[in-house]
Amino acid sequence: MHVGRLLAVAGTGVAMFALAACGGAAGGTAEDNPNALVVYNAQHESMTTIWADAFIKETGIEVVLRHGKDFELANQIKAEGDRSPADVFLTENSPAMAVVENAGMFADIDSATLAQVPKKYSTSTGKWVGIAARSTVFVYNTDRLRTEELPESIMDLAKPEWQGRWGAAPGGADFQAIVSAMLELEGEEKTETWLQAMKVNYKNYSGNNTVLQGVNSGEIDGGVIYHYYWYRDQAKTKENSNNAKLLFFTGKDPGGFLSVSGGGVLETAKHADEAQQFLKFITGPTGQQALADSAEFEYTVGSKVPANPALQPLSELDPPKVDPSKLNGPKVIELMSNAGLI
Repeated sequence: MHVGRLLAVAGTGVAMFALAACGGAAGGTAEDNPNALVVYNAQHESMTTIWADAFIKETGIEVVLRHGKDFELANQIKAEGDRSPADVFLTENSPAMAVVENAGMFADIDSATLAQVPKKYSTSTGKWVGIAARSTVFVYNTDRLRTEELPESIMDLAKPEWQGRWGAAPGGADFQAIVSAMLELEGEEKTETWLQAMKVNYKNYSGNNTVLQGVNSGEIDGGVIYHYYWYRDQAKTKENSNNAKLLFFTGKDPGGFLSVSGGGVLETAKHADEAQQFLKFITGPTGQQALADSAEFEYTVGSKVPANPALQPLSELDPPKVDPSKLNGPKVIELMSNAGLI
């Protein structure tokens, strides 16, 4: 049997394709491979490629990966409707999953797959399943902040004493997911007030890595990012994190939000059985161990596979309880736009 991985980078209007063979020649595009499983991927390209390669090796099922960003691909799926070629949708953050779920475009996930992941790491509706997780953290410069000076809550960053001292990357889906959790936990009025104060207090960065760099260099005292950016740099040269440490907010604070990466099967999937197999595989022991062994430094959530041992264990975190299906990405974008943050 010929098997292979057909990689694609999806844009809003055009897709560019490149072929990487694995054990044979897949040949051509998705249209040339009607039996290939089509995955719209907003997760890290490197991780999903590892998963796809391992799935191909185990099953012989060809996989087409079309890469994009969370809301970009979610909105593309909605626009395509029943014409969408997507069989599976993977995200970095769950609000984009909610966009597709609320449009009624996900099929039910097989019960055996749902059973592999604790309910707190998936949506309550059974329409998609958690595949990985990342914790919100406050990264701080150890030369500029003493332990007793650290914020007790992410909500404290709205106080006047934090003006000009912290940074974030509000244009990305990561930070927008964090605000989605705040909206669900604190309500619209408090979130709106916090965002308005953020506009005054924070320094804008283009991404989480640049926030980390700004903190490490002493340009700002601290910043809000996901945990794995610091861990990745620590595992390499430490050049962007040697002066920085992480604060994991406790007490079920909104700043301790654990964002779930999700996977769903489209109701219109042309390869529904293969799509269900793929999600069962990546949430199963082999797929989750591949995540733990990777350089991604995201948390495993399925099949009781321990995360990378370098990470602070999930059991030691104290995240707030949030149903991912209730995270309102469009409302957050509206609030952040009104505050002048995006």
